[in-house]
Amino acid sequence: MAEKEHAFGVNQQALDEVVRFTSDLIRIDTSNAGDGTCQERPAAEYVAERLAEVGIEPTLLERSKGRTNVVARIEGTDPAADALLVHGHLDVVPAEPADWSVHPFSGEVRDGVVWGRGAIDMKNMDAMVLATVRLWARTGVRPRRDIVLAFTADEEASAEDGSGFLADQHFELFEGCTEGISESGAFTFHAGGRMQLYPIAAGERGTAWLKLTARGRAGHGSKVNPDNAVSRLAAAVARIGAHEWPVRLTPTVRAALRELAALHAIEVDVASPGFDVDALLGKLGPSAKLVEPTVRNSANPTMLTAGYKVNVIPGSAVAYVDGRVVPGGEAEFRTTMDELTGPEVSWDYHHREVALQAPVDSPTYAAMRAAIERFDPDGHVVPYCMSGGTDAKQFSRLGITGYGFSPLKLPEGFDYQALFHGVDECVPVEGLHFGVRVLDHFLRAA
Repeated sequence: MAEKEHAFGVNQQALDEVVRFTSDLIRIDTSNAGDGTCQERPAAEYVAERLAEVGIEPTLLERSKGRTNVVARIEGTDPAADALLVHGHLDVVPAEPADWSVHPFSGEVRDGVVWGRGAIDMKNMDAMVLATVRLWARTGVRPRRDIVLAFTADEEASAEDGSGFLADQHFELFEGCTEGISESGAFTFHAGGRMQLYPIAAGERGTAWLKLTARGRAGHGSKVNPDNAVSRLAAAVARIGAHEWPVRLTPTVRAALRELAALHAIEVDVASPGFDVDALLGKLGPSAKLVEPTVRNSANPTMLTAGYKVNVIPGSAVAYVDGRVVPGGEAEFRTTMDELTGPEVSWDYHHREVALQAPVDSPTYAAMRAAIERFDPDGHVVPYCMSGGTDAKQFSRLGITGYGFSPLKLPEGFDYQALFHGVDECVPVEGLHFGVRVLDHFLRAA
């Protein structure tokens, strides 16, 4: 094993470090409830210290006190090559310790698994990146192209203190970057039988979080009131929840369906006018989960607020809706929301970000595929579109094309996607080792 690892460029120190860094970062509580109280600075200082120890110069940047980002650049050997952005966020969603079997901020390593909030989303990737670039610094390795590292704040909320701030006010740090990689891709997806997929994200649905407001006539709860704001809002919310959105297939999703159909030996023309995507999804078994959320726009009511006393009809009522929009589907989304809310309920964007697409025939995508296949020859790399969003949306303002590529080899039965924001989040040690090997190989060759 030692000779094999040496041939691939990864040694035992790097493998040990990725586990230690993941555990250490988990123990730094960077819970982001979206209320501005999160403090990423301790984690940012940890990252900066690990970089500085091996001679990589970090820059720490804040828009708000304690909401710290770290950026560093590693010079490549080809000055004519475009730079590659490698980014990961330092914040995590909150966790309630009483719900967990292991304390969410313990970073405990037990039975070959690292436990805690951020183990998957996404302190594991932060640790893999750190272990990889530290290995390079110790051994004198330089990548072909410049690598810009960004460890960001506030991804789990608005990104205003994180990638949005960096893209808007410190864009010069990303000079030359044309592509980027980050979370939610290149993980083992067990598709039934012995089929192992590695979906690489080449797109994201846009974010359309909405605030709905209904107004009416306030009054006594015992009186007839046809202008009841709560009733108006409830009717609009029910229409939104029941709406069946039409199919809208993007190039990335068509590519995913084409490759998945071929792997399952299903003959279908995904470009034909009569193509029935729902019929195909019904034949793909577990693989359908990779595609099903991204063949349409969606809108899910999530929050309701109205009134202050049971016998008082309020004059207004508010609801929030989590909308997601496929690339090219924004006009349809707005028109549909106007129709579903009707004339008595107004709506506007509470938070809004663009949808993204990335080419699946690019040299960078080919390099990602090759790196996965080198370390898991039995794995099948497929493209997919994320149902949610990442910091790639903010970095796209700089003309950076984003891919989801945070490689992990996972055992059968390990539900990667369910652990995002879930209870008992964890990551296998062997998965982290695989990720370092793949990242090292890809980033050298990209």
